[in-house]
Amino acid sequence: MSDNLYFKKHVFFCMNERDDGRPCCAERGAQAAQEHAKRRIKQLDQNGAGKIRINKAGCLDRCEQGPVLVVYPQGTWYTYVDQSDIDEIIDVDLIGGGVVERLKV
Repeated sequence: MSDNLYFKKHVFFCMNERDDGRPCCAERGAQAAQEHAKRRIKQLDQNGAGKIRINKAGCLDRCEQGPVLVVYPQGTWYTYVDQSDIDEIIDVDLIGGGVVERLKV
């Protein structure tokens, strides 16, 4: 197995929906946030092999702290409120290699 990563960064947005009254990421704008991130990464020409992949995920088991996303390979967890938070995660972490401390979970 190769030591090279197929994607430099791989982002998973929790898209979990619950019908039992407990908090879930889907009811907090996860779909719109994931779609925005995917569009922006494509606009920046950062999608594809060796670059960045934006994915939907089922329950990541942190909905109470959500909405949440996780960035691999480093395993940094973030919450977000709006598109400006997503843009900051893209600019600082995904492109810049830093960490957005104020949004960490």
